[in-house]
Amino acid sequence: MGNKKNIIKKPGVKTLSIHHGETFSEETGCVMPPIFSTSTFKHGNKGNFDYTRSGNPNFKILENILKSIEESKYCTIFGSGISAVTAITSSLKSGDKILCESNLYGCTVRMFDKIFKKFGIQVLYTDLANKENLKKIKDFQPTLIWLESPTNPLLKVLDIKLICDEANKYKIPVVLDNTFSTALIQKPLELGATLSLISTTKFINGHSDALGGAVLTNNEEWNSKMLFSQKALGLQPSPFDTWLITRGVKTLPLRIEQQTKSAEIISKEIANHRIISKVFYPFNQKHPQFNLAKSQMKSGGSMITLKLNLNKSDTFKFCKSLRYFSLAESLGGVESLICHPATMTHASVDDKTKNLLGIDDSLIRLSVGCEDTNDLISDILFALNRF
Repeated sequence: MGNKKNIIKKPGVKTLSIHHGETFSEETGCVMPPIFSTSTFKHGNKGNFDYTRSGNPNFKILENILKSIEESKYCTIFGSGISAVTAITSSLKSGDKILCESNLYGCTVRMFDKIFKKFGIQVLYTDLANKENLKKIKDFQPTLIWLESPTNPLLKVLDIKLICDEANKYKIPVVLDNTFSTALIQKPLELGATLSLISTTKFINGHSDALGGAVLTNNEEWNSKMLFSQKALGLQPSPFDTWLITRGVKTLPLRIEQQTKSAEIISKEIANHRIISKVFYPFNQKHPQFNLAKSQMKSGGSMITLKLNLNKSDTFKFCKSLRYFSLAESLGGVESLICHPATMTHASVDDKTKNLLGIDDSLIRLSVGCEDTNDLISDILFALNRF
């Protein structure tokens, strides 16, 4: 037999999340990057760094890792997910228009309604899971389209490719907040989005100990806008937070694997309990967009939303009865969390809008962590059986 040439295959995501971005170890041999805790740099350095507000070696390392996972040309990191939202929206001008999915993260809605509307930016919210509403892309002629899928907290799944294809007819850029999924579950840019936004505070970091955000794109013009916003608006993260997130992302594939496996099992095990009136989970066969979710997502993710047959007081008693689910903001960490969206993540959204969306006092959101699956099931059932 003739000698076969060794073929170097593209590394898998578990390898990329650990090894990509290593440009720091030639002189010292360190296997982990140090924290570059400096505000300024001597001119003429090989990395062309000058001031940490406009760049830092820690930023570059994390950006390289995120680019490799997302398979994007560009990545810019920020001090939080909302900083990333600010960076994108600040590129608009008075008179510009944003067409948004109606069920968005409450802090994004607050940013649009309380801040950017004051600067003359128009915002229209509509149910983009309803294909009839896609005609608003032509009628409203937005400057930008803003999506979440799955949405927060109702886990509605949007047909990302269909929306992006429609937007592309009119050359309208599309932003997809991919925080709930990360590129391990779905890749917005492959589905046609112009910008993929992530709160790296959540699953990317995975340890609830750092704040960060990122915007990824293949569009050079948008990349330039993100770099400008990072520098001009002071939206950069700290080197320490960036170092923590770089450490956290190394275990992202392992964490996502455990979290999504547990979430799918939990969503089935608790579905028929008398206290639960509805389970929201993309890979639940009763989910209205189940087939769509299966076609564009690799898994259902690790977020579960429940509607309980309880009043507000008892809903909070349930939340506080749990042993392994802490009642807290945020999501995506190794520890399981429970949230009451109406009074927490969406507290700033007016009651009328929340009621229209179905975000009421009986709605709770679970972020499934890396604990043993059976322990989490037992914990939930124990708390439910108190009522």
